[in-house]
Amino acid sequence: MEEVRLQKFMAECGVASRRKCEELILQGKVKVNGKTINELGIKINPKKDKVTFNGTRIKIEEEKVYILLNKPIDYVTTAHDQFERKNVLELVKGVNRRIVPVGRLDMYTSRSININK
Repeated sequence: MEEVRLQKFMAECGVASRRKCEELILQGKVKVNGKTINELGIKINPKKDKVTFNGTRIKIEEEKVYILLNKPIDYVTTAHDQFERKNVLELVKGVNRRIVPVGRLDMYTSRSININK
């Protein structure tokens, strides 16, 4: 694996969104190989460098799990909703892994059915 920007690596590890990871870096909450990083633009090698956030080592999960879900109406496709609406993670129980929702975001969409032939 080649070098990647620190905030991109952190986002892929599930720490936060890329922009939020930039804030965390600027706040000095991230270390690379024991050195506190507080500037953007740093590149790391995920296979060689040790990255910690608030003292906890972070790394990319090697094994991924994919879940196909027909989203019902009244749920939004997001992990956290600022308006406290129901989200698709509430429908997925018993998965002890990070889940990244993708797909239609609006709450009024379900599966598409074409009734005109």
